[in-house]
Amino acid sequence: MKRMKRLYTPVIAFTLVAGVLSGAGPAAADHCDPAEQGQQNQQQNRQQDQNQQDQNQQNQQNQQDQQGQDQGQQQNQNQQDQNQQDQQGQGQDQQAQDQNQQGQNQNQNQQNQQNQQDQQGQNQNQNQNQQDQQGQQNQDQQGQQNQQGRQGQNQQDPAPQDPGEQDQNQDQQGQGQDEQGEEEACADLGPFPQDFVDIRQVQPNVQTPRFQRGGSRGAFVSRCGRNQNGHRNSDNFIVAPGVSNGAHHVHDYVGNLSTDGFSTDASLAAAGTTCAFGDRSTYFWPVMRDRTADVNTQDADGNVGQILTPRVATMQFRGNPVARVTAMPRFLRLITGDAKAATNGGANARAQWTCSGFTNRVLTDKYPLCPRGSLLMRILDFPSCWDGQNTDSANHRTHVLFPDGNGACPAGTRPIPQLRMTLAYSVPRTASFAVDAFPEQLHNPVTDHADFANVMPDRLMRFAVDCINRGRRC
Repeated sequence: MKRMKRLYTPVIAFTLVAGVLSGAGPAAADHCDPAEQGQQNQQQNRQQDQNQQDQNQQNQQNQQDQQGQDQGQQQNQNQQDQNQQDQQGQGQDQQAQDQNQQGQNQNQNQQNQQNQQDQQGQNQNQNQNQQDQQGQQNQDQQGQQNQQGRQGQNQQDPAPQDPGEQDQNQDQQGQGQDEQGEEEACADLGPFPQDFVDIRQVQPNVQTPRFQRGGSRGAFVSRCGRNQNGHRNSDNFIVAPGVSNGAHHVHDYVGNLSTDGFSTDASLAAAGTTCAFGDRSTYFWPVMRDRTADVNTQDADGNVGQILTPRVATMQFRGNPVARVTAMPRFLRLITGDAKAATNGGANARAQWTCSGFTNRVLTDKYPLCPRGSLLMRILDFPSCWDGQNTDSANHRTHVLFPDGNGACPAGTRPIPQLRMTLAYSVPRTASFAVDAFPEQLHNPVTDHADFANVMPDRLMRFAVDCINRGRRC
């Protein structure tokens, strides 16, 4: 019993020290910040290594105690054998008494061996419980791991515990569970540290088709602002008409002021606009969020963080390198990119991520980390080879296609002005931002996309086409 008390004494001391140390731990990281997720993983690995060292020391102490008990038992057995030989040498007249004594000694030996086996079984059970606790702790997140270790040791300690200390341990356990829940939620949301790369590590990779004789070199910009009025919703009347929250992520809108999931050609034509010259077209794209801000943390679709308004939003219509362009039909609907490219594959992915000052290099499946003074940029090019008949199609793609690498349109289509959206943002310099996305897409940058519906007056469209074909900048 004294040996058992000596064994529990360092366990009690370790429990008290662990409680003090965990109370001084770092605060919870900002909600779902990928940059801090990497730091948390490093801290968790260091703490797991320390816990493993402490467990190894405890196992060594138990093994030494067991070896000492085995040696004492062996000495007792040797002494009993010597006494038995001396008693047999005194004569046959003492044989009966010696046999009785030997029987008693054997009974005592059996009792001692049984006690030793019981003690060994208790030690094995104790070691097994500690190993089971350690295995469970390694599977859980670090916040719950420390609390479970202290709780298991307190249950084995028969000594009474101060009520104030019990309250403190309960508070720490609750905090650990809260942090574990938040970390698990963040782990499921994305993006992840490996989804980011320093733009300075990317080699120039942009290739521009050569303009040929007969190509259209001009451009027209529709000046529509950058959504300073905060027109946003999670609808998409092109892909999911008549549905609220059909996109499961928030869109920024410029141009038409009425756009939502229930928009029609008639409602768009009757609405106001943020664009100049009466351009009632609707231009929209998923918002960007700053993940260092604990905002919108209860969003059912996992789009958390502070929405960032673009610093620049340019709606530019460009020409074709090999031919003149023709006018878009009114109410033409276009989409670019694939909002589900992370699960669908990259066949329709059109994301282009870069930084101001580095536009000769773009990324499709990574977010660029921009140096100081450089803005994050999204470039969204739309298809520009129209079939000449339809304003929409079942998959919203086959009525307008992309040109080939040289800029030529496929047979049976004709070039129309190509819309290019250029969006620029001031974001954290760390891996702490993300584009809104469907929940299962994990905010992968490859899912970037945008939508457009042409509601320009016919006269304004003719003016844009004339600028482009004449090589002017309007």
